[in-house]
Amino acid sequence: MSDLKLDEQQLRQYHADGYLFVKNLFDPDEMDLLIGIAKADKEMTEGGHIMPDANGGASRINLKAATSQNIYSAFVHSQRIAGPMEQIVGAPIYHWHHKMMLKDPFTGGAWEWHQDYGYWYNDSCLFPDMASCMIAVDRATKENGCLQVLRGSHKIGRVTHGQFGGQAGADPKRVEAAMKACELVYCQMEPGTALFFHSNTLHCSSQNKSPNSRWSLICCYNALHNRPFEGPGHGLAVPLEIWPADSIREIGKKQWEALEAARQPT
Repeated sequence: MSDLKLDEQQLRQYHADGYLFVKNLFDPDEMDLLIGIAKADKEMTEGGHIMPDANGGASRINLKAATSQNIYSAFVHSQRIAGPMEQIVGAPIYHWHHKMMLKDPFTGGAWEWHQDYGYWYNDSCLFPDMASCMIAVDRATKENGCLQVLRGSHKIGRVTHGQFGGQAGADPKRVEAAMKACELVYCQMEPGTALFFHSNTLHCSSQNKSPNSRWSLICCYNALHNRPFEGPGHGLAVPLEIWPADSIREIGKKQWEALEAARQPT
């Protein structure tokens, strides 16, 4: 698939709504490689952190603040994400972190309403010049706990975050007011669809009460001029290196072969 450049209409829509869908950003072969590797990767399925919610559900999150020669990093460095990300941030960017979010059948937990900048503000980033791209790995539906966003909520600015109930999240009173002012959108997505969203866009997700998993890869970026003014923050604050379009296939195939070899009896 060729490189991506957002047109003026897409940029206006992103800045008006605080998010933008791009369908079929990655093709079925690329997505088959990603899901196959992720589900065969013990570090992915058994590592990371278990994140419980307030109602007995739990999701697994595997977060990395550095990239390497694997398929997850190939998505991070892909021009199809990095190019539009520089357009919407309006400045050179660097890798903040990336994470696989694993919401398994019947057990995958909910995420409270929050803004990403509600957390990243505490990493000493002065401006909300940060954004994320979520790629649907599995089909995301209301039933398996797809992302929910409040259209235009990024214009509210940063909302106070803290421990409200069972998880850290945004002030419930502010969220309640925002829900009256902003349209609630369910981000139902097919594998390979991407959602670019602003760091101040309020979002949440419900528990996965379906028999289908809901996994996603989220690549997060910061503007180079927005490096933390103190402390390390996340990632390495150097210009993001863009990898060739075929890197996902090439790196993915090598990683798959390595996983297959590791499973063979010695």
